[in-house]
Amino acid sequence: MSIPFIAVEGPIGVGKTSLSKTIAESQGFCLLKEIVEENPFLTKFYEDIEAWSFQTEMFFLCNRYKQLSDIKKEINVTDTSVVADYHLFKNLIFAKRTLLPSEYEKYEEIYHILTKNMPVPNIIVYLYASQETLMKRIALRGRDFEKNMDPAYLQQLSEDYHIFIADFEARHPEIPVLRFNGDELDFVNNEDDLTYMLNEIESAIQKGVQANELT
Repeated sequence: MSIPFIAVEGPIGVGKTSLSKTIAESQGFCLLKEIVEENPFLTKFYEDIEAWSFQTEMFFLCNRYKQLSDIKKEINVTDTSVVADYHLFKNLIFAKRTLLPSEYEKYEEIYHILTKNMPVPNIIVYLYASQETLMKRIALRGRDFEKNMDPAYLQQLSEDYHIFIADFEARHPEIPVLRFNGDELDFVNNEDDLTYMLNEIESAIQKGVQANELT
């Protein structure tokens, strides 16, 4: 492993940003936090997914591209370790679920052009939870644009993540994927759960550093 670059991923409401912040604080990493509430299309998206999905996904893709371009410069200049509350592959998960086939084909072409030569995380932390847990957490954070979210959409998104992560592991065996069940682990309110998760992440970082030293 080169410089540690951790991506925390999982469906909406699972706690990606909260865990990413904690990892950044405990490890002294740079925190890369995706832009969400600034997306001007999100409210309309949750009201009418089919009508507003392309605009929504393109906004996210362009902003994530800009963020990764900036962090690429930082990594190259200062060897900064990074933890992000997303991986770029999430763009494909969401877009494939919401876009029409003809739109997705165009979107995928743009995605591959923009993401070529972008820095790639070398550790994935995958958080998942039941629909009930996700809906409770979404309600607690109280974002206005999420009030109209269809629970069925959230359930399908969770299933899409499971499928995508399994495929990712098969295609990238060199990148460790740490799985944490949000129904069993409450790292926000339970210090023991948080300690366990941080220890697992630290262990993955150390294994990567040791493997890099041997090559």
